[in-house]
Amino acid sequence: MPKVAIVSKPQKPELQAILSDLLQWLNGHGFTAVLDQTSACYVGQTNFIERNQLPQECPDLVIVLGGDGTLLSVARAFAKTSTPLLSVNLGSLGFLTEVPLDELYRTLDGWCEGCCDVDVRGMLKVEVQRENEASQNWHVLNDIVLSKGAIARIGEYVVELDGEMVARFRADGVIVSTPTGSTAYNLAANGPIVMANVNATIVTPICPHLLTIRPIVVPGDSQIKLHVEGIADQTYLTIDGQEAVELKLGDQVHCSRSEYSVRLVRLGQHGLFKVLRSKLKWGER
Repeated sequence: MPKVAIVSKPQKPELQAILSDLLQWLNGHGFTAVLDQTSACYVGQTNFIERNQLPQECPDLVIVLGGDGTLLSVARAFAKTSTPLLSVNLGSLGFLTEVPLDELYRTLDGWCEGCCDVDVRGMLKVEVQRENEASQNWHVLNDIVLSKGAIARIGEYVVELDGEMVARFRADGVIVSTPTGSTAYNLAANGPIVMANVNATIVTPICPHLLTIRPIVVPGDSQIKLHVEGIADQTYLTIDGQEAVELKLGDQVHCSRSEYSVRLVRLGQHGLFKVLRSKLKWGER
């Protein structure tokens, strides 16, 4: 029997009824469902699989019930697989979770019939090098942010591209974003909107203390190196806005195109600009 994994956003009481109906639909269509802990709690089940262990179940499809944040965590968990993700928008913006709840079953029918689109999104490989050795790495769908901690104090950042110095500047931080993540923190920091199918990476300073520093778009296969000079304490690397690692003096952050990608199931392409217009009133006077 084909297997479907379900991952849900916490603190969404309406998911109790949604999940009950979904499990009934899956059972009636010959699917085996495996649930993460949050999903299992909604329907009173004691059997569940931890989210980071779900890829080992080798599901044919993952249904994500939540917002973009839920999808980002699932994308990292399934980064090294080719499992398609069907993400249902229960959040507010939903740049990634484009499938509205009222299209869930129509999209599932389309997937069963093999007539859904699969939107392939590139990822960013991020590695922290400490004392010239790799200490940690991630595969990121949206972005990474290098910034100071709790104290409102700017830092001095250095950006290198393919071994060449790009800039040294004082700022609140630096964002390195995929095109998919260009509508996230990058957009809020006055970075450019980049179509998801463009092979590029965006480097955006956060509140730079220079009038001449601007965001740059570089080729997607570029090797980007970041590090912080000056104050050594309370500097953090944040992954997709969800994981944070404190950096030490001398640490370097290396960013490059990941060999992995995320596959998003769509019944039809909703389009970036439709989302921008409907969610952010883009282009309106």
